[in-house]
Amino acid sequence: MTWSRVGLPAVIVLMALTFSVLNPNFYSALNLRNVARQSAILSLTACGQTMVVLSGGFDLSVGMVIGLISVAASLVMVETGLWTGMLAGVLMGVGIGASNGVMVAKMHLPPFIATLAMLSAARGVALILSGGLPITDLPRDFRWLGAGQVLTLPLPAVIAAIVFVGCHLLMKKTRFGRYVYAIGGNEEAATYAGVPVARYKISVWALHGLLVGVAAVVLTSRAVSGHATLGEGAELESIAATVIGGTALGRGRGSIANTLLGVVAMGILTNGLNLVNVSTYYQMVAMGVIIAGAVYVDQWRHRGD
Repeated sequence: MTWSRVGLPAVIVLMALTFSVLNPNFYSALNLRNVARQSAILSLTACGQTMVVLSGGFDLSVGMVIGLISVAASLVMVETGLWTGMLAGVLMGVGIGASNGVMVAKMHLPPFIATLAMLSAARGVALILSGGLPITDLPRDFRWLGAGQVLTLPLPAVIAAIVFVGCHLLMKKTRFGRYVYAIGGNEEAATYAGVPVARYKISVWALHGLLVGVAAVVLTSRAVSGHATLGEGAELESIAATVIGGTALGRGRGSIANTLLGVVAMGILTNGLNLVNVSTYYQMVAMGVIIAGAVYVDQWRHRGD
């Protein structure tokens, strides 16, 4: 609790001050809008990832599923139109998420195995459908979803903010959220208490899939084309933001609000490193160190529980 209330906000302020000194453009309105726009995709995937982690799982397939949805939605869009393609992408996300949920809840596969299998399958299908090439000639109006603004605020950031508020209320104010926390805290006890564990697990995974579908559609709009590798690395970023925010792996502890802090920290770090011209390769190394360190700190904080 102390970390999410004091420690992480202090780290965010320190990073912001450091990068503003290293590059005065960090605090420019243009750059702050860019941070918000770039963080929107991570916000959507981390929000869903948090709910999955709170239920006792985690999803390694996010990046490749984004690529598959990007390709499939783009193909549908080219053939049948803008809205049909967008709807197809979101519904595909729901279907893939529910499939992961069935493998975890009904077939009792470990989340690592289930989502690793989905990762491989999604990558293969995306490459088969696209032939390894980008899908272009998308409707001109589609670009507005990723590049548009609402009262000077980037539209993707507005969408992400609405999703965060909705998911926060869902997890904190409804029976659905209470059951998810109960399942993640002690699945056996939840079963004895009469909670329909399998149904709620599948629902959580399906909701996560819906958010991944939305993220894929928005990201495709930003790229103005469908790519099989568009979401590469998104699973690690979403897990990192979730864990940095203080959500405990396998303990049913954490919150959507804390994940928002994790997203902000990740967004500032990535943008700041780009502004000071740190190579993407070094950023990948930093990401691995951050994930390992965050998990270690989480285990240390809860040692003896």
